[in-house]
Amino acid sequence: MIKKIILGILLNGLALFAVTYFLPEVQYTGGLKFFIIGGLIIGILNTFVKPLMKLLSFPLMILTVGLFSIVINAIIFWLTVKLVNVIHIADVTMTVNGVVTYLVAALVFGIVNWLIHIIIKNK
Repeated sequence: MIKKIILGILLNGLALFAVTYFLPEVQYTGGLKFFIIGGLIIGILNTFVKPLMKLLSFPLMILTVGLFSIVINAIIFWLTVKLVNVIHIADVTMTVNGVVTYLVAALVFGIVNWLIHIIIKNK
């Protein structure tokens, strides 16, 4: 159980690194500490908030054939940015420039996370 949680945090942190690497509009401070904290926050939000959001947006998910999940992921990413900045851990900050960047970041995060999980399952 603990091993699975730690692996989830590391994989989310790796996907977060990919977002910051590919999108210059997403800036961070804190180095490795940022990716661990960000991975933890995303994991918590995906566990508790995302299922509720999916349930409440079920009609929109059906109407858009699942594409509304990108908006849900963007909201999770936005919440992550807000929580990273509200928690005030020494030298750990995150900024995102623009609403469209949240959507693109959610898309990049989702694709990278999906690819990582495919690679992990195949090994």
